[in-house]
Amino acid sequence: MKDKRDILVTSALPYANGPIHIGHLVEYIQTDIWARFQKMRGHRCYYVCADDAHGTPIMLRARRDRITPEELIARVAEEHKADFADFRIGYDNYHSTHSPENRRYAGLVYARNRDRGHITNRTITQAYDPVEGIFLPDRFIKGECPKCGAPDQYGDNCEACGASYSPSELENPRSAVSGATPEERASEHYFFRLGDFEAMLKQWTRGGSLQKEVANKLDEWFEAGLKEWDISRDAPYFGFEIPDHPGKFFYVWLDAPIGYMASFQNLCDRTDDLAFDDFWSPDSNAEVCHFIGKDIIYFHTLFWPAMLHGAGFRTPTAIFAHGFLTVDGQKMSKSRGTFIKARTYLDHLDPEYLRYYFAAKLGPGVEDIDLNLEDFALRVNADLVGKVVNIASRCAGFIHKHSGGRLSERPAEPGLFAEFVRAGASIAEAYEQRELNRAVREIMALADRANRYIDERAPWVVAKQPGRTQELQAICSLGLNLFRVLIGYLRPILPGTAQAAEEFLRIPPLTWDVLSEPLADHGIGTFKPLMTRVEPKRIQAMLEASKADLGTEDAGETAPRESRAAGHLVRDPIADTIEFGEFAKIDLRVARIAAADHVEGADKLLRLVLDLGGETRTVFAGIRAAYDPADLVGRHTIMVANLAPRKMRFGVSEGMVLAAGPGGKDIFILSPDRGAEPGMKVK
Repeated sequence: MKDKRDILVTSALPYANGPIHIGHLVEYIQTDIWARFQKMRGHRCYYVCADDAHGTPIMLRARRDRITPEELIARVAEEHKADFADFRIGYDNYHSTHSPENRRYAGLVYARNRDRGHITNRTITQAYDPVEGIFLPDRFIKGECPKCGAPDQYGDNCEACGASYSPSELENPRSAVSGATPEERASEHYFFRLGDFEAMLKQWTRGGSLQKEVANKLDEWFEAGLKEWDISRDAPYFGFEIPDHPGKFFYVWLDAPIGYMASFQNLCDRTDDLAFDDFWSPDSNAEVCHFIGKDIIYFHTLFWPAMLHGAGFRTPTAIFAHGFLTVDGQKMSKSRGTFIKARTYLDHLDPEYLRYYFAAKLGPGVEDIDLNLEDFALRVNADLVGKVVNIASRCAGFIHKHSGGRLSERPAEPGLFAEFVRAGASIAEAYEQRELNRAVREIMALADRANRYIDERAPWVVAKQPGRTQELQAICSLGLNLFRVLIGYLRPILPGTAQAAEEFLRIPPLTWDVLSEPLADHGIGTFKPLMTRVEPKRIQAMLEASKADLGTEDAGETAPRESRAAGHLVRDPIADTIEFGEFAKIDLRVARIAAADHVEGADKLLRLVLDLGGETRTVFAGIRAAYDPADLVGRHTIMVANLAPRKMRFGVSEGMVLAAGPGGKDIFILSPDRGAEPGMKVK
């Protein structure tokens, strides 16, 4: 094994105005598994996190609840801590960004960058809510997209056509807080000069700290040019006031990542022989590893290392991004009951089921993972109950009945035990590289081998034959030793089950090193079921309970903040009714897709050439995530043929194809029945 390492591990901070849901848990479970593995290997590893407790949404939520922001974040913090504890997320410290430590380090990082010339200021024009008396962040403004006219779009990005724009370009803008028409008001703001760090960031992002696909994405941002970053907000605002600018506050995204440092400082203050500078000084040999969702890559891989470097602190050793969670192949949805809060899950199912299933799905990349609820039940029941736990249940009774609860002095087949030990090197490497899915596959292959051994040796047959007690003891002792190795390999994933197994085996908490030696002439406890099967009725009850939650949280959501969740939420309100005469004006026609290709510079659009039976139209459709252009050519679809042409940034769109679905990969263009010909009217 390598020399002992000093490792600080963090997850992105959950926002303190709402509950934890299973989408968030992808990240916290992944991080916890990796941190637990490092500790099992004997490294000095610390896992810290905190509630992200500042920002306009928290201020407004507290105002709505008629409590102070401090009371709100204290209440939410207790809920978060309880959820994490019950999911066995083993933080060494869980803190808050609304803390003395965070105020200190936010001020320090700002002051050092300011004194080195990396902070500038200028007057900007912002949208102002005259009813609430606050400046509005972009995501608190809604209106019609200036590019495609789609209604109810946020002030920075259109979810219909993918266009980016400024809030001032929205048609018919309104405040998402009060509904009032925003006013334009000038205000002085402070900016972090990100471009000062371009050379340093280019070197750092290609220095092995990031996944390849993340580094490639950053190249696109470098090509577009690094923009100055607005780090200030106007009062009223819940956060830290900028020390030398009364009435101005640090933007939440400045002090949120600094919360990693603050939480670690809080841990250091309470722990002997743990020094902050040993991990955060520029010459530190310790590792600092951040686990984040792919939606916050920009902040963590550009602003964060630049701020640290500008303030004289070390940059992160590694930033590991992961994808989103879908449920049954679709985005999480309250109406379907698949927007599942952590507490709702815990009310119905064992947390270790989900820990195992996520581990079986998670690889080292940024791909999304899917929680297929049918597969979830089958896999947990087959792997954990049917394979791993079954080994102990098959052997323990014979040891107690025929050998006084004591294992034999030596394994029946040393070669088989050695085979299990040798597999540990590959499994450890899989854990280290965050290939949790590979680690699970290799562990389950060993579980199959252990069960095959027991089947071949048939202890239930041996037990019935006189004079074979010693042989029976040797067979079942090896079975339990193989079980012990498997539980050791699974311990980072299943800490609760491992602890119960350790109590049954009467052994101290397992470390990686001790797995190489079998238990010999050792007394064990009475076996009790370590895990029960997943019952489909409990899954259904969880979904029904999640549907019952519909609307209870929405009432508190005045507007979203920048996304941090590892899952997606779908809201599909029914539009206002229209008269039949209005609907009859829509001319729906069958069209053949004659050509399809990507649109340069657009992340969501495909350019379609539609054949209407002698006439062709060019249409831009936001279906890029769902379709390969080559697969569309020759297909028939339905289009709105009499939609007025609309000029877009990429050209003129001469109609609209009909599609359905929650978005992303789950968009399905509508197709007519067989026999429909291009140009045919749809009635």
